[in-house]
Amino acid sequence: MQVEADVVVIIKRIPKEETWELRHRVLWPDKDLSFVQMREDDNGLHFGLYEGQELVSVLSLFVNGHDAQFRKFATLPGEQGKGYGSLLLHHVLLEAASLGATRIWCNARATKAGYYERFGLQKTTKEPFEKNGLLYFVMEIQLI
Repeated sequence: MQVEADVVVIIKRIPKEETWELRHRVLWPDKDLSFVQMREDDNGLHFGLYEGQELVSVLSLFVNGHDAQFRKFATLPGEQGKGYGSLLLHHVLLEAASLGATRIWCNARATKAGYYERFGLQKTTKEPFEKNGLLYFVMEIQLI
């Protein structure tokens, strides 16, 4: 879906702390807030997509040489299907490439694998795994 033309959308880097509430609300609402706070957050670049003044989508990027991983991708349920997550993911793929990454990967919930395939990510040969009761696939794409 496309974002409506009259909607003001801004994507910017944000402090890790600004991602936590949205991560919690969308990804693990039945857990404590600390469950979505990662030790690795200190090493990441955190991005937020705002519709006007409201933070509606977040994603964290971790670059290690030519490899990059994105984690904790969350969009408010009421804002899903409007193209916001797609804009944010596209932005982060470009950001990873600009930082020298040639490959980006993620641990994708099995229910979201089709979404990531639309961006060219493919399931790797690594075995699917279960974590906290959910099935995940490791997915990746070569950035160039």
